[in-house]
Amino acid sequence: MSAAVLDRVTPPERHDILSWITTTDHKRIGVLYMGTTLLFMAVAGLLAMAMRTQLAVPGATLLPPHEYNEIFTLHGTAMIFLVIAPFALGLANYLIPLQIGAPDMAFPRLNATSYWLFLFGGLIVFAGAATNEGAASAGWTSYAPLSDITISTGLGQDFWIVGLAMVSVASIMTAINFVTTAFIHRAPGMTMWRLPIFTWEMIATALLIFMAFPSLTATLLLLFVDRRLGGHVFDPAFGGSAILYQHLFWFFGHPEVYVLILPYFGIVSEVVSTFSGRPVFGYTGMVLSAFAIAGLSMGVWAHHMFTTGAVNNPFFSLVSFLIAVPTGIKFFNWICTMWGGAIRYTTPMLYALGFLMNFLLGGVTGVMVASPPLDFHAQDSYFVVAHFHYTIGGGSFFALFAALYYWWPKVYGWRLGEGLGKIGFWLTFVGFNMTFLPMFFMGVFGMPRRVFTYPATGALPALNAVATVGAYLLLLGGILFVVNVVVSARRREPAGDNPWQGYTLEWATSSPPPEHNFHELPPIRSARPLRGVEYAKAPEARPT
Repeated sequence: MSAAVLDRVTPPERHDILSWITTTDHKRIGVLYMGTTLLFMAVAGLLAMAMRTQLAVPGATLLPPHEYNEIFTLHGTAMIFLVIAPFALGLANYLIPLQIGAPDMAFPRLNATSYWLFLFGGLIVFAGAATNEGAASAGWTSYAPLSDITISTGLGQDFWIVGLAMVSVASIMTAINFVTTAFIHRAPGMTMWRLPIFTWEMIATALLIFMAFPSLTATLLLLFVDRRLGGHVFDPAFGGSAILYQHLFWFFGHPEVYVLILPYFGIVSEVVSTFSGRPVFGYTGMVLSAFAIAGLSMGVWAHHMFTTGAVNNPFFSLVSFLIAVPTGIKFFNWICTMWGGAIRYTTPMLYALGFLMNFLLGGVTGVMVASPPLDFHAQDSYFVVAHFHYTIGGGSFFALFAALYYWWPKVYGWRLGEGLGKIGFWLTFVGFNMTFLPMFFMGVFGMPRRVFTYPATGALPALNAVATVGAYLLLLGGILFVVNVVVSARRREPAGDNPWQGYTLEWATSSPPPEHNFHELPPIRSARPLRGVEYAKAPEARPT
């Protein structure tokens, strides 16, 4: 089979601001998504630094209690709703058409609309801080009655509701695009069982968004009705139920945890395979385990409600244990992929290995809190904060940086510096573990989460001091990434079309790709279509 020629006559690509505002090109929308999430991440990171500085010593007065509540609410909301998931959606916007040989997304205008909904939704959430009574302060979960009008009296909470509702709708629109594109816009020869693992993980993520995000949208609507239209859905004094809010929120919230991690499983699979010089071990198992995780996650929501006494603890504990099985399959498959491979310890690979080590601890402690007797002691303590950050921070964020370093040359045509990248990795890895490992012990010693101070007794002052030092190392790692971008942008050393010797289809086009993605497509006979091309070009240098 010869290469499919796809060249076409197109007008010169514009690069003015208006062309970016009005674009429907999936690549530009992906860049807008990712750039926006990185800006939100910078703001959320600075908010985290304010929290850690306040907690560096007991009795600190840097932040008054109400402002501290606003800051941890905005930090959590931004990281979960405006950074981790949207970055993955932006990356998938860029990559899915390239990985399946399509010229664009199935619905380009819907794609653009979803980005602008996300952007303005995020800005509205933060705009609440400019209102008279400040931003939302009921936490990123905004439990009733904390989010009720009688306690959260300001407009900041309403801004939070409206902004997140827009983000939720944007996510559903994006998921529609992903599934439609992957199913009906594949290139000739790109069967479903030849899709890259990243694309498969995004399909599972999109289906999970379909199932979970309508619950979030409905919950936000009911909360707004309670606050501004005289409803009493979550008010027990008028026959409502605050526990109902927890059921509705966590029916979205626990699947959301896997919306936050499944795309990053796909990133790690691509990076580990490329830099081990081997195909992903157990391709079929990796795909099926993604859908097993997505399906099981819909039955785990009351895992967060063991201490309420209002749920069937044995059932939800069992399902929580079961979800560790497909997750474990992925973990062992990554190890088997590396086993016997010629591993190249590039910056993306280091971040992928950091993901594996951090996520392992997050997963093990997740099994611990899935046991009701242990969860009764850990609930709402810093142990849960540490577990969640090892799963999402140590997992998703390390994979996020692996993705940035790995696909940066494809997006811009030049790569980020390896020297500064590796120094940044070690600062980030050491800083992350210094910050969050002590939090397990804080939880064991009884420190509740979401407190703006703590008693100067026992080991808590020393543990908090270590965590704060680690947070500043994390900040230094983030600053070094920005420095790396600036320095590399000035050098702009051409990276070539396939600098990492990858085998998935996005590496078959130019860097950056043309507006219509491909001038021609190589024959697609497997999930690694470029492997055959490399064999043909250099039979004497066949990779193992």
